[in-house]
Amino acid sequence: MPVEADREVPGLIVKFGDYPLHHGGVGAIRSLGRLGVPMYAITEDRYTPAAASRYLTRAFVWPTTGAEDPGHLVDGLLRVGRRIGRPAVLIPTDEEAAVLIAEHQDELAGSFLFPRVEPGLPRRLASKQGLHELCVEHGLATPAAAFPQSYEDIAAFAGTARFPVVAKNREAFVRRTRPAVNGTTRIATRAGLLELARDWGERPGVILQEYLPREEAEDWIVHACFDADSAPLALFTGVKVRSWPPHAGMTANAYVVDNPELADLAARFIKQIGFSGIIDLDLRFDRRDGQYKLLDFNPRMGAQFRLFESESGVDVVRAQHLHLTGRPVPEGEQRAGHRYVVENIDLPALLAYRRSGYTTPHAPARASGTELAWFAGDDPLPFLTMLARFVRPGAKHLYQLWRTNRRGGHTTAK
Repeated sequence: MPVEADREVPGLIVKFGDYPLHHGGVGAIRSLGRLGVPMYAITEDRYTPAAASRYLTRAFVWPTTGAEDPGHLVDGLLRVGRRIGRPAVLIPTDEEAAVLIAEHQDELAGSFLFPRVEPGLPRRLASKQGLHELCVEHGLATPAAAFPQSYEDIAAFAGTARFPVVAKNREAFVRRTRPAVNGTTRIATRAGLLELARDWGERPGVILQEYLPREEAEDWIVHACFDADSAPLALFTGVKVRSWPPHAGMTANAYVVDNPELADLAARFIKQIGFSGIIDLDLRFDRRDGQYKLLDFNPRMGAQFRLFESESGVDVVRAQHLHLTGRPVPEGEQRAGHRYVVENIDLPALLAYRRSGYTTPHAPARASGTELAWFAGDDPLPFLTMLARFVRPGAKHLYQLWRTNRRGGHTTAK
């Protein structure tokens, strides 16, 4: 049965911050636009790939940093809603947007449609410390972690820790204003940690986490959409083959792989914490103890969500639009063996992974089909726009990779 969406209810891509080359937003515009849903998007300027899509009804140019006062962002969203002229389904593409929507539900409810959640839950899930505490509370495996409150705490940790360790910004919401590290950072030695920590201030906003050896691990992803009772409307599992920057960044190449154990683990955790809406989970299977360890919980659509579509034509964005507009979500098995490739970052990722020792034994030898992040025959302009804007930052990424391989030491991923 083909998916039949309510074409009277538009969708709005909500993004805060300056990241114009975001294939997830383009994917959402295409996914609902192909069903005839009017699509709108907040964009950094008029020349982003999202703004170039044939399926976009209108781009609202609104440059933001993600660090603005919440009241200012809520007022801006409400102005966008008035310009659309009818309630739209909100589709956040970053943690700042997801948290803002959750914490200002009552103010936004008259103008938009979105899942109702406990207001503080998305912020807690997006926080590295908050997520770690939830995992411990509900018995879900996660890497061992420390949350230092001072340089002295870091020095004490360094005296007993097993290196390498991983440093991450503790709260997702300081990454744009006062980040301690540029991204997920692998620190090889005690001296290296103490040197970095000198720049973290009196109250270092970091989490220091156990490093899971890539030679002994496999990266898995779960994308799903849950209803108000935390029951899955759509749930998909897959294995990540490559990411960029390597091993800690955005998915560059992945496959749909059936994993009932992982699907059950994710569904039980969502039920326990009472979340509703779209999720994007990153887990690492640790071969040393046979456990899936939760690394990241994104309480919103993931950039690679278009990897996952059921045989009935449902992805997580379609599932949420259908559900919020009172329409049934068709059931169907996921397309096992399907592959997803992000054209502009998979080549440098491939080069970086050649000597990494990382393997994905569950990835199929041959793909049953391929979904490209950027190129689409029915909507080519976003791909061309991406190419035009990618040349300079793409060269920068390759240069950074060359420097990392040459110098060794800390490895950092945004």
